[in-house]
Amino acid sequence: MRCGADTGGTFTDIVTDDGRVVKVLSTPDDPSRAVADGLAATAEAGTPFGHGGGRPSFLAHGTTVATNALLERRGGRVALVTTAGFADVIEIARQDRPSLYDITVDRPVALVPRELRLEVGGRLDATGTEIEVLDPLTVPAVPGPIDAVAVCLLHADLDPTHERAVAGVLAERGFDDISCSSDVSPEFREYERTVTTVVNAYLRPRCRQYLRSLTGFADQVLVMTSAGGLLPVGEAAELPVALLLSGPAGGVRAGVAAASAAGFTDAVTFDMGGTSTDVCLVRGGSPEPAPGRVAAGLPIRLPALDIHTIGAGGGSLAGLDAGGALVVGPASAGADPGPACYGRGGTRPTVTDADLVLGRIPAGLAFGGLDALDTEAAVAALARAGVTAEGVVAVVDAAMERAVRAVSVERGVDPAGLVLVAFGGAGPLHACAVAEGTGIGAVVIPPRAGVLSAVGLLCSPRQRDVVRSWPTPGDHAGIDAALADLAAQARAAVADNDDGDAVEVTTSIDCRYAGQSHELTVAGLHDFDDEHRRRNGYSRSGAAIEVTALRARARAAPAVNIADLGPPPAPRRPIEGPAVVAEADCTVWVPGGWSGRVETDGSWVLTR
Repeated sequence: MRCGADTGGTFTDIVTDDGRVVKVLSTPDDPSRAVADGLAATAEAGTPFGHGGGRPSFLAHGTTVATNALLERRGGRVALVTTAGFADVIEIARQDRPSLYDITVDRPVALVPRELRLEVGGRLDATGTEIEVLDPLTVPAVPGPIDAVAVCLLHADLDPTHERAVAGVLAERGFDDISCSSDVSPEFREYERTVTTVVNAYLRPRCRQYLRSLTGFADQVLVMTSAGGLLPVGEAAELPVALLLSGPAGGVRAGVAAASAAGFTDAVTFDMGGTSTDVCLVRGGSPEPAPGRVAAGLPIRLPALDIHTIGAGGGSLAGLDAGGALVVGPASAGADPGPACYGRGGTRPTVTDADLVLGRIPAGLAFGGLDALDTEAAVAALARAGVTAEGVVAVVDAAMERAVRAVSVERGVDPAGLVLVAFGGAGPLHACAVAEGTGIGAVVIPPRAGVLSAVGLLCSPRQRDVVRSWPTPGDHAGIDAALADLAAQARAAVADNDDGDAVEVTTSIDCRYAGQSHELTVAGLHDFDDEHRRRNGYSRSGAAIEVTALRARARAAPAVNIADLGPPPAPRRPIEGPAVVAEADCTVWVPGGWSGRVETDGSWVLTR
């Protein structure tokens, strides 16, 4: 038996390769407990897991442990060893401000206090050539107690020799948790590379413990990365900074497949869960990639799907601000106590309470181990807060419309040419309103929409991303040979964990016009002008192009194909709005004026 397990802020979802589905409340104090509960519940719902009644043979997991540890500042105590003169890079940052005109807003506090930032001699120049020898005897003593050490030396992305020498000295001194930037994020830009390495060291003590606890749950355990591919759990435990979009990336993968099955290649995936909404632009059947992202105010320089996240979910709390305006989120009721209608002690109103009062969720519905939803409790919570159900839904819909525009209109893409692929426990409740507000003409609701991220995890490929800084941006000689070497390295990394399935390798390069400060990732130099014109509205045909980094991605075939999961648990039929359909994993709201046809894969395609 093979299964996917997605841990969300409110629910943990389990999907098996024979199509069984279970939702259980998440357990924030120990997320692995909810995974174990879900596996047990799934086993009780049908035949036992695995072979001969044993554990599953395969578990693909999407986790929020790394994200929550960073947001809540519950990582390890970290020391940083860096090149002389660079100890304050992580605090100086880019000298910008998160909100230019708000004097009360400041940058996030550095994860490493000043007394734990240590400097060492030795130096490389911008081409990776040694201009000052590193003496291992000058590596400073690290004051304790600490949990991990981050090592980030100048230009180590071009030559890791100095970093490895420092790491060797630290290992001899008894430190066993060392993150080197040349292993974590071998790309230029000292601030971003340093922060990414520090975040990895900060998260590793907590994530190692959690991820290692999963190894007994299945014969083979893999974990989703932010880039949309699976890593063996042991490798994921060493690189937790790559897991910050673990769950949402699984949803995007399945959302792309659902759009393709319905005949659409350009889409926005719309994943509304209990605590957040994640949207991602899909063009030509592929989700938009990004070389990095910002998490908890910190730049993370690692490959990722270009997912835009906002604090808007079914559990988002509603109320009035100091000026009397209605606000929804980003704070959430989560799994404990949850929305007021859950009957678990929650007293503040949420989006789920509003949907229930408006009749978009059937009164008395029970799911995910909950008792029947309490409409009277929802009405009372809204009244105490002085807000209306209509107002709560209007505000949260407006916030999600802005998120969709951020990945479409703001990137030069007309929403009228897209479909909205709606999933997550709350996505199908709000999809039609969001589509109507953004000018999107059709909504796709896949089978098992409420647990689609778990489906995506189960059906995702094993994947390895490799990046190398290019030392001579204006000189392109040798790039093809270097890309071939990088592709071979990526292929070997995946093949080491492959059972003989085919491995697909793609390469790309980061480019910019000479004089620019930021790059675009394209397949080759000949693609750069067109991509620059699409993203920025203009190009400089004939201008000098600089190459700053080379990339390779290797993918092995997924363990399970999404088409093999079979039809949805309950057959769907054509639908006319207004209508409410309560499925096992989500509720679908079809407003008046909308209707839906059923595709061969079981998806609804809703149109006005």
